[in-house]
Amino acid sequence: MTEDFPLRISPGTQVVAGRRGTGVVVACSESVPVDYVVRFPSGDEDRFERSELRIRKHVQSDALGTSDLSPTFVEELLTDWVILRCVTGSRAYGLNDEQSDTDVRGVFISPPDLLWSIQGAPEYLERGEMEEAYWELGKFCVLALKANPNILECLNSPIIMETTAIGDELLAIRSAFLSRLVHQTFNGYVMSQFKKLERDIRNGSAPKWKHAMHLIRLLISGITLLSTGAMEVRVTRHRDKLLTIRNGSMPWEQVESWRLSLHREFDASLTSSPSTGSLTRR
Repeated sequence: MTEDFPLRISPGTQVVAGRRGTGVVVACSESVPVDYVVRFPSGDEDRFERSELRIRKHVQSDALGTSDLSPTFVEELLTDWVILRCVTGSRAYGLNDEQSDTDVRGVFISPPDLLWSIQGAPEYLERGEMEEAYWELGKFCVLALKANPNILECLNSPIIMETTAIGDELLAIRSAFLSRLVHQTFNGYVMSQFKKLERDIRNGSAPKWKHAMHLIRLLISGITLLSTGAMEVRVTRHRDKLLTIRNGSMPWEQVESWRLSLHREFDASLTSSPSTGSLTRR
């Protein structure tokens, strides 16, 4: 199977990295083009560009002689089989300005003949440089149950562009995907990313203010979720302070202080979060 369509590889995906063999993607950069950190069975990790990696399932499909997902067929999937299409990113957060892109995310289902084939359905598809991204329904639900921030934001976006009857059913049960696992997922991601930002600063790089802003925003969303049992994507109440970070007007020490304060608040919210209703202990 060729990979003409630019699939973004999600962490957790098994890939083949040339002569290095099979490994698992454990992280990917926020930059474009994206680069990936792959962990091999030996425990070693290395960084690769997208062109250096092949998804293991696709390599297996080549060996079996199964058909390719051509760009035309991918376009058909994203035209006829999307059940939910929404806006995420700055416009959904209430942090947009005149230069902000419109980030479209969504969910698609696969035709039965593809879903039941040896090849199987693709788990993730893109259109453009991350302007549009879509998850296959089964993969989407698994990631939602794991409290993946991107997935939960898609499910709870205040800007729904398009939905079908199946998409409506998915939105109707979105609270079932919320759990205390957000504390582990959100908190862990923010801490790991701040370590990378601080390492870059120590190495002489300028702070990545926009990324830092979104990490702070993620902590705020997580605290709200644990405190209320509801996922709020829009953070308008904190807009001015968050934009101060994005504009580089807040000293890094103050950003770090706010982050640590939010981590403490997040920890406190974990012990007092709702034990019944929409928020489970999963």
